[in-house]
Amino acid sequence: MYYDKYFPFYVAYANPMLYEGEKVQEEEFALMKSYYPETARRIQEKVEEECQLLDYEGSRLYDEHPDRYMLYHLASRIRGDIEPDMAVQEMPRGFLDDLIQVLLYQEISRRRCRRHRCRKYY
Repeated sequence: MYYDKYFPFYVAYANPMLYEGEKVQEEEFALMKSYYPETARRIQEKVEEECQLLDYEGSRLYDEHPDRYMLYHLASRIRGDIEPDMAVQEMPRGFLDDLIQVLLYQEISRRRCRRHRCRKYY
C-alpha cells in the first residue's frame, strides 16, 4: 500500500489540542476573578496562597473524602489572617465565613480537577 502524503507516526498518538481546553478555561477563570469586588479578591488571593502551601503529593486536599473539620479549620485560619488587614466590620460574621468557605471549596475543587486531569494521562 502506498500513501501519497507523508503521515508521521507521532500524529496518530498526540492530540495537539489536548490542553487547549484547559488553557481557555484558566483564562476565563482569570477574567471572572478580575470582576470580583475588592473584599472577595483579597479573600481569593489568601485562599490561593493557603492552597498553594498545601499543594503537594499526598496532601490532605487530594484525599478521596476530605475531612470536613480540616476544611473548616483552614477557613477559620484564613479568616484570622484577613481580619486585621481589612475592614470587615460592615459585613455580618456569618456572611464572611460563608464567603470564605465557598471560595476555599471552589479553589480546592478546581485544583483537584486539574490534578486529576494531569495524572490521568500518565
